[in-house]
Amino acid sequence: MPITLDPLLLGPVGHSDRPLAGLTVLVVEDSRFASEAVRLLCLRSGARIRRADSLSAARRHLGVYMPSVVIIDQGLPDGSGIELIRDLAHAKARVPVILATSGDDRNLIAAMDAGADGFLPKPIESLAVFQKAVLENLPNYQQPKGPRLVSNEMISPDQIAFRDDLAHVADLLTTSDHGETIDYVAKFLTGVARSAHDHALEAAASDLAKSHMTGAAIGSDLARVAGLLQERLEGQVVI
Repeated sequence: MPITLDPLLLGPVGHSDRPLAGLTVLVVEDSRFASEAVRLLCLRSGARIRRADSLSAARRHLGVYMPSVVIIDQGLPDGSGIELIRDLAHAKARVPVILATSGDDRNLIAAMDAGADGFLPKPIESLAVFQKAVLENLPNYQQPKGPRLVSNEMISPDQIAFRDDLAHVADLLTTSDHGETIDYVAKFLTGVARSAHDHALEAAASDLAKSHMTGAAIGSDLARVAGLLQERLEGQVVI
């Protein structure tokens, strides 16, 4: 199936208060909470957004149309976002802006080596940081004309999306104890908790990831994570 080019790839975009007006952003992100953050940032910036929650879904999107910007999380349920970054960076018809994102800053080097144009550490909540990451990597012919307003606005995603992510993790933990599932859950939950500024849950998920990676017993870490999830899903803790 032929790729459809976004018409906004052909000329300058944006204006002073909505500098990304007309651009299409594809966010490849399995977390609903993190995706909601990007959606709000795009809305404030004038960009359109589409979401893929896995590598396979992203490839289906990219087989139909070429977005202006792709933001790729590095930990996805069916593989590493690094694979997609590398493929897009070396494609004949290259996406103008490829940005990596992760809750682990140590992933920056791997993302840049794979061909990413920039890196957005989680949480992604600053409008100015988001717009700068996109604008400074757009080709010259796509740069908005004239001055633009720089906003200090910080966005705050709906907590319903956070609870949806937690419910997803709780379901995975009750339906599977496979090693790969634990690894995915621990990394996913670490990123989600960091984005939500839930420091207790982030620490528990990070400890689970470390124990699993080193081959240590994970029973107590799993119980700790499960307890924190239950508290939040029952509404006993407000973040």
